Amino acid sequence: MNTDSDNHPPLVQLPTELSDQAAAHLIEFLYDLARNLESLYAAQLYRYYHPRDHRQIDIFDHSDPPF
Repeated sequence: MNTDSDNHPPLVQLPTELSDQAAAHLIEFLYDLARNLESLYAAQLYRYYHPRDHRQIDIFDHSDPPF
C-alpha cells in the first residue's frame, strides 16, 4: 500500500534515542514554539475555528462612513 509518507520525506529528522534531559528540553522547546505561534496567529486561528455564521444579521450599514 502506498501511503502519503512514502511520497514525502519527514519534515524533521529526529534522533531515535535521546537522553531524558534532551527529550525534556526538546518537548519544552516545541511547547514554547507552539505557544508563540498560537499567540502570533491568534486572530487567524480564532476565525478558522469559529467561522462567522452568515445567517447572522449585520446591524451596521457599511456603505455609510461613520464620520
